[in-house]
Amino acid sequence: VPALATEPQFAQRLRERLEEEQLLDGRYRLQEVLKGCVALPVLEEKLSQLWLPQEMPCELVWIQDPVPSRAARRRTPAQKLRDELRRLLGESWSEELEHDVPRAWQRHGDLVVLSEDSFRAALWEKLGPALWETVASALGARRLARRGRVLPDGMRSPSVTLLLGQDGWVEHVDNGIRYTFDVTKCMFSPGNITEKLRVASLPCSGEVLVDLYAGIGYFTLPYLVHAAAAFAHACEWNGHAVEALRRNLVLNGVQDRCRIHHGDSRQLELRDVADRVNLGLIPSSEEGWPVACRVLRKGTGGVLHIHHNVETLPTPAPPMAPVPRAERGSQDGRGSDGEARHPTEDVGKETLGGRIRPEWQRWAEATAARIQGMLAELHGQPWRTSILHIEAVKSYAPHVHHLVLDLECRPALP
Repeated sequence: VPALATEPQFAQRLRERLEEEQLLDGRYRLQEVLKGCVALPVLEEKLSQLWLPQEMPCELVWIQDPVPSRAARRRTPAQKLRDELRRLLGESWSEELEHDVPRAWQRHGDLVVLSEDSFRAALWEKLGPALWETVASALGARRLARRGRVLPDGMRSPSVTLLLGQDGWVEHVDNGIRYTFDVTKCMFSPGNITEKLRVASLPCSGEVLVDLYAGIGYFTLPYLVHAAAAFAHACEWNGHAVEALRRNLVLNGVQDRCRIHHGDSRQLELRDVADRVNLGLIPSSEEGWPVACRVLRKGTGGVLHIHHNVETLPTPAPPMAPVPRAERGSQDGRGSDGEARHPTEDVGKETLGGRIRPEWQRWAEATAARIQGMLAELHGQPWRTSILHIEAVKSYAPHVHHLVLDLECRPALP
């Protein structure tokens, strides 16, 4: 198995880079090699895309006897499902049908949401309704749904079809907070769990929050339940999300500390009330910036949490020299194709090591300058803005990161 070997102190940085470029081979464990170096397995089929980083010493090596990762050693639900389908179809099983079986999905209680490209017509034609019963049994579910593309209606409405079961309402628990929603009508982003945990730890006692894009309460609830915000104004224009938000406030016992504003947050009439504003919309929350400035307390200001997708262009590096085939060693002993993951198990794979990349800093500084100008124009007096923190939530796409800027905004002293 091909691998990049480096000194232990550089291993985490190299792993982050390989994960970001989707080159790391998760079927095998990191291994020690000669001279005390650490070897990180890479995907052989992507060797042509591999670059040797200039900023850290590393070299390409070949591991003769790779050690399978823990996930590769387990018989995963996806493998169980494929085995059962092979048993049912016998000689009718084919490589083409193999591609229709999902390797990952989302689970919400007893309901599993499959990806849009799973189980196309061929398997249905062969097994009929028995297909969904088989899938549900193998995955330990009672209800099944399949995700389509997000609808371009400005509300990020899901296109989800129930395959087994009559009701799409589910309950999901994150950090002790209960969320209920209809999977056929509302989005739920498990990749934001790290930001929800961070929000829950913020010191918000006695503060008033304005959440301009509340959804079903992704961030509103952590602010109220764990961060001890005194009151929240939750703005949301999707009626289905508003229904779920009302239920979630009651489920968590905070309905008396929140007012829901159903409608377009750009038309919000609130002014001069907020100590903190959450702008949790990607790819950009820019249309909400003027509203955020208006709702901040004009006498004392507050903190804005601004979400945005920022592109980070890869740094060109010299291509590695080709490795002669004779040096590659044995390719036997490959592990399984990996385990299907629960949504929250993806969290933490994009560990960025606390490094603030230049593109992130430039975006934060430009945003701070624009917000400062908006506040000065709105109030007719100078304001100051300070970058408190830049948080990388997740990798949204290759070279694109979902960031949150914590921006402190205060009126300048005369």
